[in-house]
Amino acid sequence: MNENYFEEKYDDMDEDIQQKEALVLEAEKIGEIEDDHEASQKVNQLRRSWRQIHYWESEYEEDLKNRFEAAIDAFYAKFKEAEKEHEAAKRALIEKAKELSKAKDLKQTTKAQQDLFEEWKKIPSAGRNLDDVLWEEFQKARQVFYDRKQEAWENMNQNFDKAKEAKEALIEKAKELEDSVEWKKTSEKFRDLMTQWREAGFAGKEDNDALWEAFNSARQKFYTRRNAFYEELHSTQTVNLKEKQELIERARAIKDSEDYSRENTETMKDLAVQWKKIGSCGKNKDDKIWNEFREINDIYFDGLGKSNAKRQADHQNRMKDARARKVDLLNNQKRQIERLQDSMYGLVSEQEMKDIEAQIQQKEAFIKELEAQIEDIDSKIGDKQEKLDSSGFFHVKNQTTQIKMPGF
Repeated sequence: MNENYFEEKYDDMDEDIQQKEALVLEAEKIGEIEDDHEASQKVNQLRRSWRQIHYWESEYEEDLKNRFEAAIDAFYAKFKEAEKEHEAAKRALIEKAKELSKAKDLKQTTKAQQDLFEEWKKIPSAGRNLDDVLWEEFQKARQVFYDRKQEAWENMNQNFDKAKEAKEALIEKAKELEDSVEWKKTSEKFRDLMTQWREAGFAGKEDNDALWEAFNSARQKFYTRRNAFYEELHSTQTVNLKEKQELIERARAIKDSEDYSRENTETMKDLAVQWKKIGSCGKNKDDKIWNEFREINDIYFDGLGKSNAKRQADHQNRMKDARARKVDLLNNQKRQIERLQDSMYGLVSEQEMKDIEAQIQQKEAFIKELEAQIEDIDSKIGDKQEKLDSSGFFHVKNQTTQIKMPGF
């Protein structure tokens, strides 16, 4: 062998050693790689490269080999520890999946199951031998939930059909009521239908909105008509209230005047008739305004009764005075007749006798006239007293109340 041969061998060994030194340095830095998969591939690459380099059986190469294998072993030790952590993380997700499989809130749990799956995908390998086993356990736990969800959907679809059938029946009932004019009674029926509608449950996304539109359309048709009726009624009641207030003011003016003339009395009676012709002012106002009107009428007709009684009493007193005067006049005539009769005794002249008899006859006729007048006065006094004792009352009524007005 020549000298060049040994130089070439030395150069080859030196190059191989330099390559191994570089591989050792790379192996010792594998721990800096965060991605386990990338690190594992790097280890495999380094090991292939190491096997491809010639081994010169030098002590230094042996040291490099020990350093290289130590770095690889350190990586695998760390990798195994990471795989255990990954296994623990995956088993924790399996337990969560099992717990979620019992949850009742399907919608919320579906989201939670999806989140678990996303977490699972982020967890690196737990080892080639364990990955498939853990995945099967995870999928089995999740499938329990999805089987329950499928069963719930099937039951829900059955419930949807029942709810749809119930709501279609309620729609027909609502349509039967939409043209009703029994506002209060029908409003109560619609409230009852609304309660039944809620109790019927959800009829499915495809049908529920359309069913509600049909049901609510019938409701709104009735309520629109009802509201229009009550708006018109309220307007009418406002007019009625104004008219009755005007009658009250007219009645109050007559009452305050204390003028109990026939004209005022007839006006008061006419106001009561007009009151009866005016409609309601509203349930909350009818009684109050009626009581006000009735009180005014009661006061007026009470005053009218007292006024009539006083006027009749005054008239009777005047008639009694007139009777007394006529009685005095009658008695005076009787006394004059007695004197004339007494004067007839001792008379001798026939003519004087005839004159006295003529005077007596004249006074007797006058006495009869006075007696007739007194009898007439007595009759009138008796009639007036009877009328006064049996004076009646005038009644004005509304739906619930009546007032008494004397003399009507």
